[in-house]
Amino acid sequence: MSQHRQADQKPVPRYKPYKGPAGGWGALISVAQAWLTSDNALKNLRIMLKTNQNGGFDCPGCAWGDSPEKGLVMFCENGAKAVNWEATKRRVDAAFFAKHSVSQLLEQSDYWLEYQGRLTEPMRYDAETDRYKPISWEAAFALIGNHLQGLSSPDQAEFYTSGRASNEAAYLYQLFVRAYGTNNFPDCSNMCHEASGVALAQSVGVGKGTVTFNDFEHADAIFVWGQNPGTNHPRMLEPLREAVKRGAQVVCVNPLKERGLERFQHPQHPIEMLTNGDKPTNTAYFRPALGGDMAILRGMAKFLLQWERDAQKAGEPAVFDHDFLNEHSVNVLDYLSVIDGTSWAQIVEQSGLTLVEIEQAARMYAKGKNVIMCWAMGITQHRHSVATIQEIANLMLLRGNIGRPGAGLCPVRGHSNVQGDRTMGINECPPVAFLDSLERRFKFTVPRKNGHNVVEAIHAMADGRAKVFIGLGGNFAQATPDSNRTFQALANCDLTVQISTKLNRSHLAHGKNALILPCLGRTDIDIQTEGAQAVTVEDSFSMVHSSNGQLQPLSNQMRSEPAIIAGIAAATLGSQPVDWHWLVADYSRIRDLIADTIPGFGDFNEKIRNPGGFYLGNSAAARRWATPSGRANFRPNSLPRDLVHERTRATGVLPDLIMQSMRSHDQYNTTIYGLNDRYRGVKGQRDVLFVNEADIIRLGFKPGQKADIVSIWDDGRERRVKGFTLLAFDIPAGQAAAYYPEVNPLVPLESIGDGSQTPTSKFVAIRLEAASETGLIMAKSA
Repeated sequence: MSQHRQADQKPVPRYKPYKGPAGGWGALISVAQAWLTSDNALKNLRIMLKTNQNGGFDCPGCAWGDSPEKGLVMFCENGAKAVNWEATKRRVDAAFFAKHSVSQLLEQSDYWLEYQGRLTEPMRYDAETDRYKPISWEAAFALIGNHLQGLSSPDQAEFYTSGRASNEAAYLYQLFVRAYGTNNFPDCSNMCHEASGVALAQSVGVGKGTVTFNDFEHADAIFVWGQNPGTNHPRMLEPLREAVKRGAQVVCVNPLKERGLERFQHPQHPIEMLTNGDKPTNTAYFRPALGGDMAILRGMAKFLLQWERDAQKAGEPAVFDHDFLNEHSVNVLDYLSVIDGTSWAQIVEQSGLTLVEIEQAARMYAKGKNVIMCWAMGITQHRHSVATIQEIANLMLLRGNIGRPGAGLCPVRGHSNVQGDRTMGINECPPVAFLDSLERRFKFTVPRKNGHNVVEAIHAMADGRAKVFIGLGGNFAQATPDSNRTFQALANCDLTVQISTKLNRSHLAHGKNALILPCLGRTDIDIQTEGAQAVTVEDSFSMVHSSNGQLQPLSNQMRSEPAIIAGIAAATLGSQPVDWHWLVADYSRIRDLIADTIPGFGDFNEKIRNPGGFYLGNSAAARRWATPSGRANFRPNSLPRDLVHERTRATGVLPDLIMQSMRSHDQYNTTIYGLNDRYRGVKGQRDVLFVNEADIIRLGFKPGQKADIVSIWDDGRERRVKGFTLLAFDIPAGQAAAYYPEVNPLVPLESIGDGSQTPTSKFVAIRLEAASETGLIMAKSA
């Protein structure tokens, strides 16, 4: 136990619990504020009505699918923030960089950096003046080409991708990189849903969810694991409340009582708004220990097995779906043996729930004929995430809840095309069939050796094995774990290239040479040689649809992502294996290549003319199991022996708390729209730690006091963030939560998921110390 009370510091709690529902008036006010502060209000009001509409553009926010029933307003609060954040009139141009050195910009907050506006011209870092200076596109492409051509091996370059990139950009990017000669594709998926892809591919043969939007209307029960839809994909709230309304069970499993999982006021329902009414979004809410979800699932399966045996003895209807199991599965007996070998004591200890609560969850599952299981990063960012997701699949397979209407697996993806990027081949471990297809179509020898994921890329740059980093979107330096080491890894590079819409900290974590290449966003009109172009994206439900920008770009120096990729490819490879510039003159030519090489995309250009796009299909949803056995696989994993990592135990220091990182409500990924977190009652600050009040007192502090947070790991490195305000919060004892990316410096680079190598950002062992100084920069006046 730590004892670090500072008697001379007066506690000043700086938050007020929010009493309203999710959505409602709070959401409308927030949307209005985002709209008015965009400096482009009149035009943005018009384009917001084009969000997720046929002929309009796909929201640059989350990957939640669109309702088949289109309406006038097809965006949520955070989607409106994303649109207005991108569609601003504010510019970051040569004059801005002449005014601000990189050292000065490093002193600013992430919020301040992005608030400055859109990047409008290509820039190159000048070490002598510590400033970015203008460079022509031709010179920028030549610089990149020279660096790539000068490497002794293509594996010395890292090609990062953000989930915002379109299908066309992603496909062109992977084609260029593989023609160059490497599979080094560190991708944002490596940090979020990698465990879902790995686990589901082994269990059911496809690393995607098996449900469609319409399945939610037919589910008898919906389980929501480790997910906060009210902030991360608010359009999910309507199907949840409608399910409760029609009598379905909606079971939420989350340590924090997230407002969107409690109740929702629909901003588009006038009577509900005028009467200030709302509707519940759950029928049961369980609050597990961090990392305890697998134990809950195992306990539910153990209850099902007990009831199945009781039914057999009594001659009553079976609990398991034996017809499904016999026809479609393998290894069920091995799995049942593992269930028998798991003690109730271990299940209860790890889960953080009582046996009564686990039984209640099991009965709610067993009662539903058709069940959907949803999950997000509260499940995927643990050491045993792959095993946990396979336990979800195991539980669903027992009752045949995959491959029928109203039932299935639903990993809810984050950024708007993160799933599409993987479909297009952004994958450091590519399927052999995909590589074979590329080789047949383009007649070059495709690299077969697996490339680097995010963690491996950071190690390679830190060790000097990788010398060039190219980032297609995103904010690599801030999104990644162990921030100090990531910054140093990027600084080791001979060249770093950031293809971006807005200024962020990754531009300041630069290599010896560095370029900023300004690209068009989802809201911008994209004009190429053959006219205005549409791009396509894939949502969490495997729906592919087109997106058409609506606003004139702020500068004629901004280029589309496909055009930038083509410029880099041509400067590096010439016209091999394709004429890159000819392809980007008309994106339908890129889509023809996609149709030639990726299953499901035949007649691609015709299909996207359909209103709402088209369903790509899912083999597991059709009960076709693309596994070696040709069947769905039960995966008999054991529960972890200990949730706390042995490298934490090796220090001999017991954790004060186990911490998870999370987003605020005014945030999407590393983009921070503001300094408030409405649903959690936080205003004007981000350097806060949510802790149970009893834990604050136990550790010798007082609510409102400041403390340093120190990560516990045995490699001799100090991982510390300074001056965090301790907020007494409704959170289970022994747990803590804080905002990312502020606490990313605490996540050890070596603390990764088994089988996925995803950073374990939802399980960080920490101790608290007396505050040494305020280590985070608060946002200056924008």
